[in-house]
Amino acid sequence: MTLFDPPAPLAERLRPRTVAEVVGQSHLLGPGRPLTRVLQSGRLGSLILWGPPGVGKTTLARLLAGEVGAHFIPLSAVSAGVKDVREATAEAERLRARGQKTILFLDEIHRFNKAQQDALLPHVESGLLTLIGATTENPSFEVNPALRSRARTLVLQALTHKEVRALLNRALSDERGLPGVTAQEDALELLARLAEGDARRALSTLEVASTLANPVTPEAITEAFGKHLPQMDKNGEDFYNLISALHKSVRGSHVDGALYWLARMVEGGADPLYVARRVVRMAAEDIGLADPQALRLCIAARDTVEFLGSPEGDLALAQAVVYLALAPKSNSVYVAWKHALDAVREGETLPVPLHLRNAPTQLMRQQGYGTGYAYYFDDPDGSFAQDYLPDGIQLDLYAPTGEGWEARVAERWRKLRDAHGEGDG
Repeated sequence: MTLFDPPAPLAERLRPRTVAEVVGQSHLLGPGRPLTRVLQSGRLGSLILWGPPGVGKTTLARLLAGEVGAHFIPLSAVSAGVKDVREATAEAERLRARGQKTILFLDEIHRFNKAQQDALLPHVESGLLTLIGATTENPSFEVNPALRSRARTLVLQALTHKEVRALLNRALSDERGLPGVTAQEDALELLARLAEGDARRALSTLEVASTLANPVTPEAITEAFGKHLPQMDKNGEDFYNLISALHKSVRGSHVDGALYWLARMVEGGADPLYVARRVVRMAAEDIGLADPQALRLCIAARDTVEFLGSPEGDLALAQAVVYLALAPKSNSVYVAWKHALDAVREGETLPVPLHLRNAPTQLMRQQGYGTGYAYYFDDPDGSFAQDYLPDGIQLDLYAPTGEGWEARVAERWRKLRDAHGEGDG
């Protein structure tokens, strides 16, 4: 080992050499589990390995290739293209002539566009290539259905706290790891918590911390780890899961949950204006007329975020989220609007009744536009007696709830329907 030949990173040095050394994923590798059965059969089909970073997707792909005696071609979709796929295909054809199978491992397969993914299809379908794709994104959205149908999707899970601890202990005891380095128990506990199930992050942090202190202390772990940002891929499923959790906490009137998920998004680097737009949506969809003030407050919060930016504007978002969680709930307008859209999309395009049409010209008046219209302030009874829908249509779209302000107007709504001749009687 020289200055010009540095050692591989700790995570690489400790990469499992056999399936038995894999830490975690017992739901796939335990007795009678899917990958165990595959390895016992000796027949490995194409796979999509879906899971968070640092859980062993690449390692597992390499080990599977070794277990079935297949040639392993690794590619990264970040830098590879169709040309690389063609070269891999040509290599697989040469090897097949000698009776050798080929596994093409495509890391971050979600970064391949549709055309690039389609280029794999004929070779996967013919059996020339056994594809193992790895992705941190939901394959349902990021992998073409045609390719997905030809590969089995296996979900890898983040390592548990106990599994990360076992991995850290191995790093300190294995000759490939950090010989001569020790660590305090509370330091290992802290790192196992901070790693959030990411083995690579845990090992990388331990390696840096070992250069700062021996034995490794919690202070060294904190310095090596840097600022702890909650995991959130701004364009991936985690991001939309957090938005969903925030929205559902607001809808369920759980203030602490709403604040927690909002904090996760803000600390994870979400665009505050995007969050503000979603909060405005919550006010319109789930609070509605139960508290008309909610929408005004959320618009004000959006303006505050735009005017002050972060972190000052974040407080306005927190205020809006707490208000929405505490507010009475009504989705009556949301439901009524959906019904109205359905009625328009599914029904006939009927003409506007003549009495409801405006008549700015003499010709239009001669055609009967506006004839018979009863102006409410001149003729309230006649106004209620006239029709406001096309001939032959009866709709029942809006139904007020008993929540908040809407409960106060429910009685007026009933009287209005009676006056229009649309009441229960």
